[in-house]
Parts: sequence; C-alpha cells; structure tokens
Amino acid sequence: MRLFRKEGATIQIISFPGEDVEKGDYLKITDSTGKNLIVQVIDIEYANIPGILEELLRNHNNSLVQGEDVDPFEVANHIAFIQDAHLLICKIRAIDVQGELVHASSWLPSRTKARVKRLTVDQLLASDKNSFMTHLGATTRRKDIHIDVRALDGALNIITGKKGTGKSHVSKLLVLSLVSNGAPVVVLDLNGEYTGLNRDASGKPNSYQDKILVLTPGKNFKLTLNQLNIRVMLSILVNTLHLPGTSAREFKRIWHYLNERNALTLTNLGEAIRDWKCNQHVRDALFSRYYTLLHSGLLTDQAACTSLESELAKIQHGGGVIINLRDTSLTNRYIVVEYVLAKLIELLTKRRLRSIFLFAEEAHLYLRETYWNDIVTRMRHFGAFTTFVTNQPDTIRESIYRQADSLFLFNFTSSHDLETISRASKIDSETIKSVARDLPPHHCLVLGNVVNDFPVVAKIRELDVLAMGETRLFFSESQGSS
Repeated sequence: MRLFRKEGATIQIISFPGEDVEKGDYLKITDSTGKNLIVQVIDIEYANIPGILEELLRNHNNSLVQGEDVDPFEVANHIAFIQDAHLLICKIRAIDVQGELVHASSWLPSRTKARVKRLTVDQLLASDKNSFMTHLGATTRRKDIHIDVRALDGALNIITGKKGTGKSHVSKLLVLSLVSNGAPVVVLDLNGEYTGLNRDASGKPNSYQDKILVLTPGKNFKLTLNQLNIRVMLSILVNTLHLPGTSAREFKRIWHYLNERNALTLTNLGEAIRDWKCNQHVRDALFSRYYTLLHSGLLTDQAACTSLESELAKIQHGGGVIINLRDTSLTNRYIVVEYVLAKLIELLTKRRLRSIFLFAEEAHLYLRETYWNDIVTRMRHFGAFTTFVTNQPDTIRESIYRQADSLFLFNFTSSHDLETISRASKIDSETIKSVARDLPPHHCLVLGNVVNDFPVVAKIRELDVLAMGETRLFFSESQGSS
C-alpha cells in the first residue's frame, strides 16, 4: 500500500492486488519521524488510472479475435496488476506521538518514505483489562471487541437502526453488562422484549433471576394515591389527561382536604368530587378524569401493592427493573411513564437513589415533547443516565444527537435517516453514510466514548437469554402445526 493524496480530512491510499483491506479497517501510516498517522477505510474504489478505459476496451476487442497472444516482455501481467489496483478512501482518526494519541493535528507523513500497515482494533481500544470490561462482539476479522461499561456512566447513549437489525439485542447486552457490574437499571419496555432477561434460552432461570424484576402495570404493578404525591398526580392529570388549569386548582384543594384528614382513597376522592362546591363544568371535568384513572386498573386502595421506591432500593448494588408496557393502552402507558419518571426525579433529588441507568425503547411513542430535554439535561445532572433505542432517528431531536456520548448505529438504507444522524453526530458524515449503509444484520457502527472515539464496526455477540419480542410469522406457525 502506498500513500497517494490528502484532501481535507481524507487520505487516499493505493492498494495493490493481494493486500486484504475491508471497509472499516484501520491503517497505520509511519515514516522516519517516529509519528504514526491512524486512518480508517470508509470506502474502496478502483484506482482511476489514465488510459484505463481504453485498455479495458482494447482487451475486450482482442478477446473476440482468435489467435495466440505474444507477450515477450510480459507487459500484460503488469497491466493487469495495475488494472486491479484499488483506491482506499480513508478518514484521519488520530496521530500517535510516542504512544500518545492526538485527535487534532496537521502533521503529515512523507509520501515517499511512508509505510502503510493494517492496525487491529484491540490495539486502538487497549485498556487495563479491568473487571468493568464487557465482551461486545467481534470485528469483521473475528477479533474480539471489549468495551468499558464505565463509559456509559454519566452519559447519554443512542441505539438506532432500521427494524430487525439488532437494536434491542445490543440494548439487552448493555443492560446485563451494567447489572453484572453492580449498576441499577430501569427499562421502559414498550414491546415486552426485556421480560426474558432473567431466563436462559430454554426458559430456565439464569444467574439474573434475583436481579431482574419485571413489573407489569395493572398486574403486579399498581399504585395507591398515597404513593402519588400531588405534584405527580397533577402532572398526570394535566400532561396526560389534559385537565384544564381551573379544574386542576380545584383538584388540588380536594386532594389537600382529603390528605389532611388521612382519607386519601379512590372511594373518598370520588365522593369528594361529587360533593365539592364548584362549577358544574369543573366537576364534570374532574369526574371524567377520575373515571379514566379508576378504570385504568393502575390505581388501587390495597396497601399491599408494589412500591416502586422499595424495588429501586433493592437494585442499588446491581439489578434491573423492567417496566413492561406491552398490552398497555396508550393512555395507561402515558400515566405509567409519567409516574416512573417523576418518581425517579423525586428519589434522585432527595438522594434516596445514588444514580440510575434508564433505557427507553421507542421513547417517542410515550414521552411527551417537553420531557426530551428534561431527561437529557436536568435528570442527567441528578444521576439519571439515559439510553434511547429507536428505529426512527428523525423522532429524536437534533440537539439530543449533539449531546450523545456514544452511538450504536445499525443498518439504514434510507438517505433521509442517514442524513439526520450524520448532521448531528460527532463523527464525519461520510463515514456514517458510507459504512452504515452496507452493514449486515447484527452488525453496528459504534461511535463515541465506549470506543475511545474510534469508530468500530462490530458484530454483536449472542446472548443466552430468552428471546422475546420476536415477530410472529404466519407461515412458519401454520407449517409447524400441519
């Protein structure tokens, strides 16, 4: 391989037949100065040599003529060698100066004396191999990739890709890695895909049996009015059930009236609304919301119900709480998420929780608009570190992409989706558009802190957990039953 040209942050390298180079590989360019230029291959093209088109056409015409080729000077072999040369389009990632990586420098190696060698990913991600390292998967050359889960601490992460590429799989891997290293995790599970994390592939309990708790709203997860303080209840009524401001003020008076008399129950709340002296329209609005809450199945007067606060306290030294939102109506989903997020904020601000790792699957389907910045900024300072998982990247605000510390990008073929991500990502847009488009299933482009800002293509390893959330196919079931 020979160094050819530099244009901006792009380095072009000529690769000859027999030199095995793939998209995503890292190369090290060295010369006599002792510095090393580290570049990544983002695309591979044919070397555009002057006269190559004429030579190809000439060879085609010669093949149509019968006879024996005479090549006494063996020029044909050299011409074929040149015709098969490749041009590697590479991006500059860093400069190695005596073992120290510098991500910003204008230094260039000598074009005549430079030597180009392939660089393995484990050399770039070299770490102290501490107990926090977790096996993420392997490179396209079957070299294991390990990441430090501490890179997720205090960070905002995004996992995105089109349907069926493996987003939830890598999300489950990160959840289990955090739990294994003693971190508390809460998952807002839209499709029930995480409910099998405490069982192996055969359905038997695994080592996470006592560390992973699944809470299903309306079943083993119900709330009493005493667990809902007035701030959380008003948030649910106003933001989820759209209670007008005048009615909200009357509800607040009713709540305080019952609370002072230690009579805060669903039955007493309904009677108080009926007997309360207020405008009839206000009473109708309160009754409408009251019956919505009553028939949601989420509220109860039974004292022996699950307390989210107590369950979160159990996982402070490693564990996960899965909020199973599958088969939950849209309104109930909003109510549950509103309560969970409000409760997390309350516990974190009062320092009853040290910190929490929050995973949100398809958050745009249940998070109201004003919560995006709240989760990313305010909750982050209090100790809630969020990972968004979505197959619709344009539903996440550009400002959130810009604050993302790590990005797990699976295959996208849509130019619009790739453009959305590339505009906001820390990495150059050419890398995302070129590499992500050609990713096979279960391969992802990892960017950001978890890979020391060196983009890496990884095939995510398999997990020995019960697969949930798989698409139920008609023909496979009908063939199996026949």
